[in-house]
Amino acid sequence: MKKLIIALALVASAQVLQAQILRPVKWSYAAKKTSSTEATVFFKATIDKGWHIYSQNVGDGGPTKTVFTFSPSQQYALVGKTKETNPIVKFEKMFNMQVGYFENQAVFQQKIKLKSKNQTAVKGSIQFGACDDNECIPPEDVNFNVTVK
Repeated sequence: MKKLIIALALVASAQVLQAQILRPVKWSYAAKKTSSTEATVFFKATIDKGWHIYSQNVGDGGPTKTVFTFSPSQQYALVGKTKETNPIVKFEKMFNMQVGYFENQAVFQQKIKLKSKNQTAVKGSIQFGACDDNECIPPEDVNFNVTVK
């Protein structure tokens, strides 16, 4: 009986800890073929009210910037760098620098050159940090897998 009570207490405490994990950013993905040999992959961050994520273009010594990493593939090649919508830019005293960030939502785009006429899977990860006026959550990595048809 004592083992059952301990097991139930462990399960209950694990559920409480899981409920406390903050996830203020949700990611969605899409791809659009722009020609027979090119496509654009879209990454949309939907950000909870009061929270923000940072631009890809944050200088050294600043907050955690958003970073896209693409898995190597024989099916496509990246064309240029990942582009982002215009961030809000302001001077952050904490970092002693201008910092770009996004509220509510951010859209990123990556052009690719298709090397195959077949369906192509674009895989990789996004690392980002999210903050509100009181706290920042540790940097998070989110895997993505977008199909180009």
